[in-house]
Amino acid sequence: MWRNNKIVVIDGDQGRRYQLSVVLEFLGIEALEACKNTWRDCVSSQPGDVFGVIIGDSGVPQAELLGLLKEVYGWHDEVAVMLLGEGLDIDDRWDQPWRRMVISSLTMPLSYTAMLDTLHRAQLYQEAQVVSKKPPMRRPVHLFRSLVGTSRKIQQVREMMGQVADKDVSVLITGESGTGKEVVARNLHYSSPRRDKPFVPVNCGAIPADLLESELFGHEKGAFTGAVSARAGRFELAEGGTLFLDEIGDMPLNMQVKILRVLQERCFERVGNSKPVETDVRIIAATHRNLEQMIADGSFREDLYYRLNVFPIELPALKDRVEDIPLLVNELVSRMESEQRGSVRFNSAAIMSLCQHDWSGNVRELANLVERMAIMNPYGVVGVKDLPPRYRHVDASEEDFAPDTDKVNGHAGFVSVNDTPLLPEQGIDLREFIAGMERDLIQQALNDCNGVVARAADKLCIRRTTLVEKMRKYELQR
Repeated sequence: MWRNNKIVVIDGDQGRRYQLSVVLEFLGIEALEACKNTWRDCVSSQPGDVFGVIIGDSGVPQAELLGLLKEVYGWHDEVAVMLLGEGLDIDDRWDQPWRRMVISSLTMPLSYTAMLDTLHRAQLYQEAQVVSKKPPMRRPVHLFRSLVGTSRKIQQVREMMGQVADKDVSVLITGESGTGKEVVARNLHYSSPRRDKPFVPVNCGAIPADLLESELFGHEKGAFTGAVSARAGRFELAEGGTLFLDEIGDMPLNMQVKILRVLQERCFERVGNSKPVETDVRIIAATHRNLEQMIADGSFREDLYYRLNVFPIELPALKDRVEDIPLLVNELVSRMESEQRGSVRFNSAAIMSLCQHDWSGNVRELANLVERMAIMNPYGVVGVKDLPPRYRHVDASEEDFAPDTDKVNGHAGFVSVNDTPLLPEQGIDLREFIAGMERDLIQQALNDCNGVVARAADKLCIRRTTLVEKMRKYELQR
């Protein structure tokens, strides 16, 4: 459960040190007991797998506490410090490095939930300090797997993307706002032969109708008032690559005619110039509107619809794939950690509450919530009571008990390999559960590595031959 498994307990009360040691050993953590004068001797011979320090000298003067913290910081500036006892407090006048080390205050008698959450937070704090000392490794936005999941609908979307990614045809992506239409478009581009050429997005609803033609096709100097110089349009900027027309349903009818001509003739004219310019771009369009209904209402051209709708991909709403929410949360947290923007964890009850929410903003709304929780509970464990009121659909008093896990595909709200799974009251088929989880993780690793078995094996920390055997066992394809 714990990557590092040692906690240093600094307390002058031997009885309380013993109580803390028993609690920590019950949680699978080795306690190194010491008082404030002997703690250095205690840790001098220990390997570097200590992830936290508990200071429990109640009534210690502020000056002595600050001195002890400075010593701990000088010994290991990556460990988290937890204060135990009401007599210990943090003075606002302390320097930032010492304040940042103290992540929480605990009181006796210890609460199991509070203790477990604090230990999780301590480990996340240490991991964040280690990451912050490494060179930043920002993941390209197109590699963000917001399409992660095991639901049938999202698996169908991934299969369709694999079928059309390398085909030079137009794709129409439909779905509610926030479901990840641009993510699909970027993945299609970066999985196509055009990956080395530009990907140019255009939001047709955000550009005024009288400027949209110039934005798409460019203009010559003096073509209209304010055109002080010639300018290339988005079609020219995307030459050889992909042009993503987002919210195509908001495009005015007169521009729909011109887009249709470009799709048919593979050429266009700049504003203020009658000379045709040949173009080689792949068109991917997206909309949250019902284009068939718009055709019936006369607000969208039927011939353009059929030109764009060569290969349709419909993205499901998040409320229709709630079993993917735990994996999505895990992916969103992983992205924040890789970008060094903090971290957070959600317990099983909070995940169950999120699974019961009606996500009108879909994945975008979920991403905003995760980021907000990371700001409000840095390196903490979020429970139902920590969620905004509109996301609380589970009684917070039941947080210590296993919720109805049937609604989350029987996975008890997993969001991290560090979280403790809760056993359903009705029991579980352990062999089938572990096999299913192993199969899903292997498939995700293969998806992440574009089917390269050696890279997927490295990601799973197993040998390539072992991964090949498991792929054969579960009938998985690259």
